[in-house]
Amino acid sequence: MSGRWAFPKLGSMPFAPSFAVMFRTRDNVRIDAAHTPSRGADDLGIVLAHGFTGSLRERSTRRIAHVLSGFGGVISFDFRGHGRSGGESTVGDLEILDMDAAVRHARAIGYTRVALVGFSMGGAVAVRHAGVLGGVDAVASVSAPARWYYRGTRPMRQVHWAIEQPLGRWIAKVGKRTRIMKGVWDPLPLAPYEAAAKISPTPLLVVHGDADAFFPLDHPYQIYEAALEPKELWIEPGYGHAESAATPELIRRVGEWVTTRS
Repeated sequence: MSGRWAFPKLGSMPFAPSFAVMFRTRDNVRIDAAHTPSRGADDLGIVLAHGFTGSLRERSTRRIAHVLSGFGGVISFDFRGHGRSGGESTVGDLEILDMDAAVRHARAIGYTRVALVGFSMGGAVAVRHAGVLGGVDAVASVSAPARWYYRGTRPMRQVHWAIEQPLGRWIAKVGKRTRIMKGVWDPLPLAPYEAAAKISPTPLLVVHGDADAFFPLDHPYQIYEAALEPKELWIEPGYGHAESAATPELIRRVGEWVTTRS
């Protein structure tokens, strides 16, 4: 942990100050992160995970970290291949190791309860982490896909083009600072809905908007129906996709859920 404050404000809008952090995964990838100390429960750490091509430095992610810090300390981080983190994005597979490093860091700095809050790809990784690796106290998955290779919407066809085509990967690298692996998964990772079946008895919250342009409502229902109790499903009227569409009121509700369930 560095001794300087990172991201104290954005323009004229003050955010809760955060410390810059760096840690390494079990496969030795450097992960760039930030710790926003708690303005709420001192024993609760919230690991906040962004979506594909996102970053902890984006305004929407910083706003979410600020709101969640009213409920517990927040560890936000850039997945591998994103921003200032090392490695290449595996688009939801090895990212569970990035999240695990953030969980271990939260434990190491004194948080006795650790909850995961992930958006889109980060939501899928949160479900997969809890189902495959475990060791957390609550999971909130927001706007996440239930299964791999979904191409049923135009935005997801564009995402797959960026992942699969050399020009798409170059544009993602230059335009979004996202470095994406070449080739295909081998073996195929456990799908989020399959991992959801392994989370219990850890509480799971699935949040999805009925105006999500990336993943239609069969995705949250598939995750929710695969999971065992305790679980909750929130279908949010008018909510679009992931961090950029999440209102402070929705994030506060997620923070309240995490506080009471973890």
